[in-house]
Amino acid sequence: MIPLESVAALALPRESRIAPQGLPRSGSSKNADELGISFSNIAREAGLSAKTIFGGVQKNKYLLETTGCGVAFYDYDNDGWLDIFLVNGWRLEGFPPGQEPTCHLYKNNRDGTFTDVTVRAGLAHSGWGQGVCIGDYDNDGFDDLFITYYGRNVLYHNNGDGTFTDVTDKAGVGGNGKRWSTGCAFVDYDRDGNLDLFVANYIDLDLATAPVPESGPCLYKGLMVACGPPGLPGGKNILYHNNGNGTFTDVSESSGITQANGTYGLGVLTLDFDNDGWPDIYVANDSTASVLYHNQKNGKFLDAAIAAGCAYSPDGKPQAGMGVSAGDYDLDGNLDIIKTNFAGDTHSLYRNLGGSLFEDSTFSSGLGINTRFLGWGCGFFDMDNDGWPDILVCNGHVYPEVDQLKMEAGYAQRKLVYRNLRNGRFEDVSLRAGAGITAASRSRGCAFGDFDNDGDVDVVVNTVNDYPELLRCDSTLDHNWIKVRTIGTKSNRSGIGARLKCVTRPPDRKGTEAQIDEVRSGGSYLSQSDLRIHFGLGKAARVELLEIRWPSGHVDTLKDVPANQLIYVKENEGIVRAIKFPVAKSKKLPG
Repeated sequence: MIPLESVAALALPRESRIAPQGLPRSGSSKNADELGISFSNIAREAGLSAKTIFGGVQKNKYLLETTGCGVAFYDYDNDGWLDIFLVNGWRLEGFPPGQEPTCHLYKNNRDGTFTDVTVRAGLAHSGWGQGVCIGDYDNDGFDDLFITYYGRNVLYHNNGDGTFTDVTDKAGVGGNGKRWSTGCAFVDYDRDGNLDLFVANYIDLDLATAPVPESGPCLYKGLMVACGPPGLPGGKNILYHNNGNGTFTDVSESSGITQANGTYGLGVLTLDFDNDGWPDIYVANDSTASVLYHNQKNGKFLDAAIAAGCAYSPDGKPQAGMGVSAGDYDLDGNLDIIKTNFAGDTHSLYRNLGGSLFEDSTFSSGLGINTRFLGWGCGFFDMDNDGWPDILVCNGHVYPEVDQLKMEAGYAQRKLVYRNLRNGRFEDVSLRAGAGITAASRSRGCAFGDFDNDGDVDVVVNTVNDYPELLRCDSTLDHNWIKVRTIGTKSNRSGIGARLKCVTRPPDRKGTEAQIDEVRSGGSYLSQSDLRIHFGLGKAARVELLEIRWPSGHVDTLKDVPANQLIYVKENEGIVRAIKFPVAKSKKLPG
């Protein structure tokens, strides 16, 4: 018997829950109505009122000014509603005292709006912010927060009372203050029950000696622009081992992390690509081969990217990788990889064939049709809850100067949405997915999660020198779903690294379908998505089998779980809490 929790806010009709007063449901069209899905940007109405500042507006002098920041969907107070954390940046000229831009934590008010609680939470930190990842490193039940910077990284301990404490020095994870850190992820690589920390590094940059546009000169299609990374000293990635006492030890050398090919690391992804029960780490590198750190199960890693077939483009060339995500898009039980790349190239889709091998399926899957866009944040997500992962990619150029070129997509660019056709191929439905997708923006990091708890997956996007975007997903499809929050006991408390398998028997299709996913920290482009695992169930009214393989090796098996609820599953105990949501009724999309 599954215990159900009565939550007053969830008892409201769906229209009342996701369209509170003051939040217009704008941005769909006839085409979006035919698709059954529409994304609307409601960020300003929802209270995300602070601009993200990063580098120059019209032109940039250094590469540092181009990369932008990540964002997190993050339930920091464990109330079951996703809050939002936005990393912020800096400018070369600096700011007057009291006017410095800071990161922002927005608390979910459970009515479609958010309140900025940054100062109260103790998170008003300034600098060249880059990435964010979360995980409960001390297993106290509250997920902690790590932020990467050009300069000193910061680890905040979640005190469990709505406040945070900077424990960077005590933990020993600040770096040397001269690194340019980017993507990050908490990962229990040795499966000892304590979350370790992986940090990618881009360039060992010294602005006093860094090249400027005139020094090359550095040109892009005849325009003088900020110089790219080739020729600059690449940064070395870092692996910190959790000592279990609130401190970490740098084991980058002894673990083999620093011996991998490639450099200029950006997006970081953790995944068990060979299904051996041990987490591996993939890094999207800019202008060099990507890296796949294969876990040797003895505290060491070997770079397997070239041998596995996920290091280069189909013609064997390095690409300018940015963001990265994993998902089993063909439901074969293997986690596939999508990676975003620079303009003039396609994004990369690596299909996992099993046996530690990937096949570049970018063109055969239908993703090779777009080459004009410069991709950043990305993710597999089931936008229509049909049980098959779709893809979203956020785009925006690095050079403001490209607005002078008619042949370019522009500095601000629209997003791409690919619908899974369930046959190994995707359909580009971007122009039919609502104004939240078709409106151009200078996007960088993005994260995925159901912020309004209505059962479909929304997207939060960080931008460059603009307001963030909150893309609410609305659907008329009446598909079912289930969300799972993992609570480790012998494994780490966040359940990061747990592999979930969801088996359903959709009444409109033959036989059963099995989806898989993993609880992961980090991902996309320097961002953090919801730690709750979301499975679309289509027309299936229940999950026949939900299997959770924990990092400890323990396996929990749940049977006959009703749809449309959030369940909390504790290792070796099963479901300890369930929140039943009203079934969404079909409705006309806004227009």
